[in-house]
Amino acid sequence: MSVSPLVWILSLGLILALLAFDYFFHVRSAHVPTLREAAIWSCVYVGIAVLFGLGCFLFGGTAMGSEYFAGYITEKALSVDNLFVFLIIMTSFRVPRENQQKVLLFGIVFSLIARSGFIFLGSALLNTFSWVFYLFGVALLLTAGNMLKPQTEESHSAQNLVVRLSRRLFRTSEDFDGDRLFTSLDGRRMMTPMVLVMVAIGGTDLMFALDSIPAIFGLTQNVFIVFTATAFSLLGLRQLYFLLDGLLDRLIYLSFGLAAILAFIGAKLILHALHENNLPFINNGEHVDVVEISTGLSLVVIMAVLVITVLASLFSTRGRTQTAMANIRRDANAYLDAEYTMDQGERERIFLRLLAARDHIIALGPQARQQVKNEPELMDLCRQVAESHAAAHADHEIRPSL
Repeated sequence: MSVSPLVWILSLGLILALLAFDYFFHVRSAHVPTLREAAIWSCVYVGIAVLFGLGCFLFGGTAMGSEYFAGYITEKALSVDNLFVFLIIMTSFRVPRENQQKVLLFGIVFSLIARSGFIFLGSALLNTFSWVFYLFGVALLLTAGNMLKPQTEESHSAQNLVVRLSRRLFRTSEDFDGDRLFTSLDGRRMMTPMVLVMVAIGGTDLMFALDSIPAIFGLTQNVFIVFTATAFSLLGLRQLYFLLDGLLDRLIYLSFGLAAILAFIGAKLILHALHENNLPFINNGEHVDVVEISTGLSLVVIMAVLVITVLASLFSTRGRTQTAMANIRRDANAYLDAEYTMDQGERERIFLRLLAARDHIIALGPQARQQVKNEPELMDLCRQVAESHAAAHADHEIRPSL
C-alpha cells in the first residue's frame, strides 16, 4: 500500500518532535532518572507506538497494521538485547550515571540515521534484485547461530577497533568533564572520554543495524512500515535502559528466543525468495511453488517465543543467581568509584540492591550455590562496600557537630 507524502511528513514530524522533547525536557539537564520516571515515560513511548499501530490498522487495513506490530515487537526485542551491550560499554568507560542519558540519546539518534540509510538501501536492492531475499535470509540464519554462542562481557568489549583508532588519532583526556565532549587541560583543548563512548555506541549501532534491518524486511517490504516500526522501537529506549537496570542480566534466555525469531524470519525470507525466484541455477529460473508464511502467523510466533523466553528467564533460579552475581560486581565497583555519581539517592539505591543480591546468594541451597563463581571475591566486594557505606554515614553524622 502506498503512503502519501503528507503521512510521511506528519510521521517524520512526530518522530523528530519526540526526540527534541526527550532532549530538552530530560537529557539537557544531567540527572539520574528515578525508577518511577523511567517507568512512566517508557509507558508513554510504548503507548504512542501502539496508538500509531492502531492508526495503521484503521487507515491502512489489517495487513498493514499486522506488519507494523510484527516489525515493532521484533525490533523492540532486539533493542532490549542491545541494551546489555550499551551497559557493558558505559561500565567499561566508567561513564558517570548522570551523563548516561546523553550517551543513550546520541546512540538512538545515530541508530535512527544509520538504520534509515540501510532501510532505503535495502528497499532499493530488494525492488531491483529479488535474489537479495536469499542474502537477507542466510544472514539472519547466521546471526541466529551466533546468538546461540555463550555471550560474555569480554565478547562485547568496548575497546573495539574503532575506539582504539580514535584513541590513536585524537588527543583525549583521562577523565570526564561533566557531559562535555571537549575540555581544556594545561591550556590544550582535547576531547573527553565522552566522545570515545559515543564512538563505541555508534560502532555497535552499525553492527546492530546489519541484523535488525534484514529481520524487519522479512516481515514487510513496505518502507513506511519498516521505517516507522524501527523508529518507534528506538524511541523510549533511553527510559527502558534505566527501567530494566539490574534486570538485563536476568533475561538469560532472551538470546535463545531472539535466535529462534531470527531463524524463523530467515526461513520466511528464503521461502519468499524461492517464490519470487529468478536465479537460473535454481529451478531453471522459475519460481518454486512453496508455502509462504503470513504476517499474522509471524506475529503470533514472535509473541509466543518472546513470552515463553521472558517468563522462563524471570522464573529461573539460574537467572536470579546470575543477576545477583552481576549486580554485586557492577554495583560494588560503581559504589566504590567516587566519580560514578554525586547523587546520594542513587548511591543508596545501588547499596540496597547490592545487599539484596548478597542476601540472595547467602540464602541459596547447596545445589544452586554451585552456580556461584568466585563467591569469596563477591563477599569481599560486599564487605568493602559495607565499610565504605558505614564510614560515609559516620562522617555525615559527625559533620554537623563540628
